[in-house]
Amino acid sequence: MVRLAPCVLCWLKVNKSIDKVTTKRMVLYTGRAHPELAREVASHLNISLGEADVIEFANGEIRPRFGESIRGGDVFIMQSHYGHNGYSINDAIMEQLIMIDAAYRASAKRVTAVCPFYGYARQDRKAAGREPITARVVADMFKAAGSKRMVSVDLHSGQIQGFFEGPVDHLTAMPVLEKYLRENAREGVVIVSPDTGRVKVAERFAQHLADMSADVAFVYKRREKNSINVASAKEVIGDVEGRLCVLTDDMIDTAGTITSAAELLMARGAKEVWAMATHGVLSDPAIERLQKSQISRVVLTNTIPLPKEKRIDRIEVLSVAKIIADALAAVFEETSVSELFGGENLA
Repeated sequence: MVRLAPCVLCWLKVNKSIDKVTTKRMVLYTGRAHPELAREVASHLNISLGEADVIEFANGEIRPRFGESIRGGDVFIMQSHYGHNGYSINDAIMEQLIMIDAAYRASAKRVTAVCPFYGYARQDRKAAGREPITARVVADMFKAAGSKRMVSVDLHSGQIQGFFEGPVDHLTAMPVLEKYLRENAREGVVIVSPDTGRVKVAERFAQHLADMSADVAFVYKRREKNSINVASAKEVIGDVEGRLCVLTDDMIDTAGTITSAAELLMARGAKEVWAMATHGVLSDPAIERLQKSQISRVVLTNTIPLPKEKRIDRIEVLSVAKIIADALAAVFEETSVSELFGGENLA
């Protein structure tokens, strides 16, 4: 019987540990809210999308069961918090939470929640007494379910990153929107913030387009106290006369703010108005408002699926799949995500 020296045993242990590190696996799963985006992300990563096998019982409860072993894997569970065709935003969130729990209990090495559109993001503070901070509640639920990390695109406010007890990779769709403007707009555009809260984002956008002589303007709006989805544009700060104005926002929901701002911009002499947003929520009556508005072009990204009934001629959809894929690859490889955006995703 041959006995190995202690130094040889140590060498074998070290090499075994190295083998485990070098053979780690990336696994991507998706819920049912927006599988098309997940498939596109998987394609950019050159991996196959995992089979989640989500079963819905008669009473509405669901049960996912992964079709392969994920023990020791780096698991990414992707879901946009959006509902359509009888499937609500709450259903989407709950489904993702249950899938995360299933991955955690299947001994995944790390589970990352990928939320291209983060639900309840607008409820990030108490605007009046006896109100919830639901954005924090959602973050707490993901942590409790077993998620160690979160990835999202253009959160409604940066402070939400601090709600999650773990690393948050905040991505931005600005590179995709900037590329579109360079390819389709002429020089001298005005980047317009639809309210004072998005002025810094508009300024950063305009700085990227400095070679196109882009300027910045913003719309002062007033929201009636205790009102929901009701805001009226009051005045434009900045020179917009005779120019192409591009309204930028993180999302378009009922389109009340964006269409009201467009009407005011045209009244102040704008030549044409476009609207650009990362998330096209487009709750009723958004499509009707956009069709009747003075906005000639609406540019969205595919963080949220666009149902057929909402695909009007003036809406164009850009893909953020490459941005998400690059970020997930950086997380998996333990490299910097912020370097993909030059650090501007943190602002």
